[in-house]
Amino acid sequence: MRQSLTRLGPAAVAIPGIAAALLLGGCGSGQDNATVKPSGPSTPGSSAPGQAGKTRLTITVRESQTSQAKTRTLTCDPVGGDLAKAKEACAALATAGAAGKDPFAPTPKNVMCTQIYGGPETATVTGTWNGKKVDSTFSRKNGCEIKRWGTLGLLFGPHPPVR
Repeated sequence: MRQSLTRLGPAAVAIPGIAAALLLGGCGSGQDNATVKPSGPSTPGSSAPGQAGKTRLTITVRESQTSQAKTRTLTCDPVGGDLAKAKEACAALATAGAAGKDPFAPTPKNVMCTQIYGGPETATVTGTWNGKKVDSTFSRKNGCEIKRWGTLGLLFGPHPPVR
């Protein structure tokens, strides 16, 4: 049996409104937790001596669990490696660093994420960024992870559509 909206009363409007607010607000808190580690015996959060500004990354992407992994490299200062759009990728990383953000930070554990599946793609980024050690994993398993993937999309290649 179908009930009319007037018979359901305020719940007919409130429940979809709450659901929409949860979906739109569930993609992160705006705060990044650092995963970048010092690459030497220097003070936490600072670059190792002689490593300031050094970016050397190895990016491994899999389209699915059973697909062949594709590995690319990126260096900045000077720009190099075999990553397509290396110059743009270095610029995006420099912009994130200048804004004080860590593009390699994981989603904080206390954040609610929308349960939108973006696809089976996974990526691993290792190396150094601005002289700091990076070892980060990316997926597209929910809204928060899709957002992280999109932030570094130039590192991972063509952006697959959300499925």
